[in-house]
This record gives sequence, structure tokens and C-alpha cells, in this order.
Amino acid sequence: MKSENSTTVHDHHHGPIRNLRVAFFLNLGFTLVEIVGGLWTNSTAIVADALHDLGDTFSLALAWYLQKAAARKPDLLYSFGYRRLSLLGAIGNSLILIGGSIFVLRMAGLRLLKPEAVHSHGMLLLALLGILVNGAAAMKLRRGKTMNERVVSLHLLEDLLGWVAVLIIAFVMLFADIPFLDPLLSLIITSYVLFRVLTNLRRGYRLFLQAVPEGVNIRDIELALASIPGVQAVHDTHIWSLDGDAHVLSVHLVVARGTDLETCAVIKEEARELLRSKKIAHSTIEFETDQENCGMGECFIGDAEKHE
Repeated sequence: MKSENSTTVHDHHHGPIRNLRVAFFLNLGFTLVEIVGGLWTNSTAIVADALHDLGDTFSLALAWYLQKAAARKPDLLYSFGYRRLSLLGAIGNSLILIGGSIFVLRMAGLRLLKPEAVHSHGMLLLALLGILVNGAAAMKLRRGKTMNERVVSLHLLEDLLGWVAVLIIAFVMLFADIPFLDPLLSLIITSYVLFRVLTNLRRGYRLFLQAVPEGVNIRDIELALASIPGVQAVHDTHIWSLDGDAHVLSVHLVVARGTDLETCAVIKEEARELLRSKKIAHSTIEFETDQENCGMGECFIGDAEKHE
């Protein structure tokens, strides 16, 4: 019989893998349809989105593979496990999409200078199919917690919004011959995607360099730890993230000289409960006495600050 904890771990690893697999096959199938449809309708916007979706397909394949690899258990070589592979996938996917976006911007810019007629009825049909497929894939990943899932989910959501825009333009062009709207739409969509990708790349880069995760405030955590009865000061606090979801912390807690092991155990349990409430998945807590010099730097939170 599986324990509740083992079931949770199983779902944590296999949920993202399953979601990425479904999103990959949905995106792959639609990309093939989109390439043919873009050439049929002579739409730069659709061809541009097809190339973007092709990049997404490679990204999903990479994300799927690395998410599976990230589920491997810790070993003697990688004592924290392989979860940072998921973060590596997010960074790799962002770089792929940046390259694809630059290519699309160039193609759309050239078409904008020399617009060509498009098949608006075909664009309308492809837009409806695009909304359906990308909507289903985005819904599958909308609750992803890892940086890998978030990056892919954001791309799929942007594709969905892009197809809504294509639908509107195609409908307008049923009644008015305005061929420059197609490459103009392509430029707008791709520029927006590029901006969002660069934003996510910056986030992934910060996490990869072990910056404090977004939404986590070291000062607040130190004040909360310092408020635990028996803790005189808190220092040498370090927080980083393995994959944008699982955060790790190490900290030194200063207690009075002569504090017994039982009291330390109570303090540690309360500290870990507090850290779990702040989404810290793994914590290392070291105790020191008020007369001990650990040589790791000055205390950030002491008696004078803990009651602020």
C-alpha cells in the first residue's frame, strides 16, 4: 500500500510529464496542419505562427524529456536530485523561441513592405482550429508549478491569443481587402511573444544563478524564525530554488548557552513547520549558542529586531 507521501511525490513528478506529453502531441499535429494551411492561404501571419509552433514543438519535446529526467531520484553524484534539469529546459526553450521570433520578425517585415493577397476563408478555419488546439494544450498546463511548465504554458497561451487575433483579422478581411493587416498582425504577435520570452529567460537565469525565488522575502522569513520562543538571533540565511517550485533554505539559529537537545528539537520542528507554510521544500537548520562565533558573518536578526 502506498503512503500518502509517496503518492504525492509520484503525482508531483508524473503530473507535469503527462501534461507535457499531451501538449506535445497536440502541438505537433496542429503544426503540420498549420504549415500546409499557411501555404494554402498565403498568410504570412499563419506561416509565421507555424514556424513559432514548430519551435514550440521542439520546446515541448525538450521540456518533456528534461521533466522526465528531472524526476530521477537523488544519487551520490547529484545529492539534490535532477530537478534543475527542468529549469535548464525552460532556459533552452526560451533561447529556441528567441531565434524563431527573430526569423519571423524579418519575414513579416519584408512582407509588410510588399503585401500579398491572402485566403481569408482559409485563415478563418485555421484560426478556429488553432483556438481549439492551443486552448486545450494551454488548459492542460495552466496549473503547472515548475519553471519548465510555466514557460511552455505561457507560450501556448500566447499562441491562443494570437489565433484569436488571426480570427478577428480574417473576419475583417472577408469584407475589406486590407492585405497589410496580415504581416502587421504577425509583427505585433511575434514582438509580444519575444518580449515575454525575454522576461522568462531573465527569471530562469536568476533562478539558475540561485537568486532568491520571486515571492520569497528573506527578511520576513528571518523575522518569523526569530519570533520562535528560545531563538535569540537568526543569520547566514540562504534561499534558492531547484526548479522554480521546490525551494531550499539553510539558516543558523542562535539559542542561549545551555539549551538542551529537547528544546532544540521543539524549536526545529516549529521552524520547519513555519518554513513549510512559506513553501520551503527542504531546510537545513544549524544551532549556535549566544557565546559562539561561527565565522559566517554578522547576525541579521537579533533580539532588538525580532519584536518589531
